[in-house]
Amino acid sequence: MAVTESDVRAALSRVDDPEIRKPITDLGMVKSVDIADDSSIDIVVYLTTAGCPMRTEIIDRVTKAVADVAGVGEIRVELEVMNDEQRTELRKSLRGDSAEPVIPFAQPGSLTRVYAVASGKGGVGKSSVTVNLAAAMAARGLSVGVLDADIYGHSIPRMLGTSAKPTQVERMIIPPVAHDVKMISIAQFTDGNTPVVWRGPMLHRALQQFLADVFWGDLDVLLLDLPPGTGDVAISVAQLIPNAEILVVTTPQQAAAEVAERAGSIALQTRQRIAGVIENMSWLELPDGTKMDVFGTGGGEAVAERLTRAVGATVPLLGQIPLDPAIREAGDEGTPIVLSAPESAPGAALCEIAEKIAVRRRGLAGMSLGIDTTRHL
Repeated sequence: MAVTESDVRAALSRVDDPEIRKPITDLGMVKSVDIADDSSIDIVVYLTTAGCPMRTEIIDRVTKAVADVAGVGEIRVELEVMNDEQRTELRKSLRGDSAEPVIPFAQPGSLTRVYAVASGKGGVGKSSVTVNLAAAMAARGLSVGVLDADIYGHSIPRMLGTSAKPTQVERMIIPPVAHDVKMISIAQFTDGNTPVVWRGPMLHRALQQFLADVFWGDLDVLLLDLPPGTGDVAISVAQLIPNAEILVVTTPQQAAAEVAERAGSIALQTRQRIAGVIENMSWLELPDGTKMDVFGTGGGEAVAERLTRAVGATVPLLGQIPLDPAIREAGDEGTPIVLSAPESAPGAALCEIAEKIAVRRRGLAGMSLGIDTTRHL
């Protein structure tokens, strides 16, 4: 059977752009398809930018897809770069023709569940929890994004094992993908380990750009890794995404639990929902099978109980994650433990928590409505 152009284009329609995650045919990235008499095929594909980091992967995906067409001979793929007009059309097709970018997650019709992962103090493993929850949900087939809102202490790119830079199409930023998780971090815009020295207004603007200018696509879940405490970024998140729910991370230590409670109590002022409490570093399992309570016991449960009383609705303890050097090793290597060792004790605990928050439905339970219940005579 002779190979037809429609056959080839049908095969190309099954090729997704690695970054945008949409078919290259829908994105206007296929410039031409030429079929020779010997059934060899020349395909020209547009790249969004000259420095596109996914050149090789795009060629491989196109070649593999077209090779499945019956009767195809040699396949030659050539890459060209979109001009300004084509990039404008691509941006409009993805983001619309709005003069100013909007935050899609703050819109009334948004179906994305947004979780702000907070802690009262540093060193409780908040970022490790964030990347593992994200990777676990992505492995379940959900579309997941992570925004590294810890501008000063950014660590998400390393923990997800990538140094890839975002691709910019006009004012639209396409985030890199690692372990099927889209992510954005200020680390992708700085040189090496350069510190970020910004005041509050700059932090707010950066967060706003990460939410509005980044093309996240149709996410099921967006996780924000907040800096410790209740400062500028936590307030900005409440202003920019008022429907975001708070996940409080603590250790069993009572001193840490008291600080974590303050991080959760910000919901009383911002009118946000508290999705639950996660206790990290709950115990260390020794070679003989016994458990050592390195940081004490009961901190997570105490935080959940006190926050329940404060908001007037149940704030659950979503899970307890054991202390294990493998979590640190997995983070340093860039492969979250939920992927490298999902059957391990910490991997299983994190997967269980991810399953709980992935199926959580929106509602008013646990959300402070800001109603003054004081009787005025």
